[in-house]
Amino acid sequence: MEVFTFSKKGDGGETSLLTGERVSKASLRPETYGTLDEASSVLGLAKAFCSNDTVRRMVHSIQEDLLLLGAQLACNAQKRFQWRVEGHHVQRLEQWIEELQREVPLPRHFVLPGTNPVSASLDVARTVVRRAERRAAGLKEGGMLEDPWVLAYLNRLADLLFTLARYAEKYP
Repeated sequence: MEVFTFSKKGDGGETSLLTGERVSKASLRPETYGTLDEASSVLGLAKAFCSNDTVRRMVHSIQEDLLLLGAQLACNAQKRFQWRVEGHHVQRLEQWIEELQREVPLPRHFVLPGTNPVSASLDVARTVVRRAERRAAGLKEGGMLEDPWVLAYLNRLADLLFTLARYAEKYP
């Protein structure tokens, strides 16, 4: 049995980016990709509650995208070409939104989350993604994010999760 060893490198409040650069755990870059990790975990909860194959498939793909995006945000400019969200990721989200809205039109009023565990989890994931979007906007304002697809992806993802939660209210 393999024994896990602790590096203890983070005990001082720093973490390593994928480039090896050490930064404060409180800095905006780890805060942003950590928020994506949180969103993926909440999506995992939705997936665990869900019996609908369409929802499970979409959530799984989104989780893969969030890993990709997290890696992108944990790199410097020289490494970003290896891991990134691009236009086709955003287009896929838009296509899913359109498909879902054909089956379940969006309500024209405020929605109180909690119809069922799946939709409620998707609504929590949406709010976490909105926080990640705000953190990514801070990266952009600080000159640490040049790729426009990051913010476009997060914005569209929050839209999709709202739509997917409404779909899951009807088809959990």
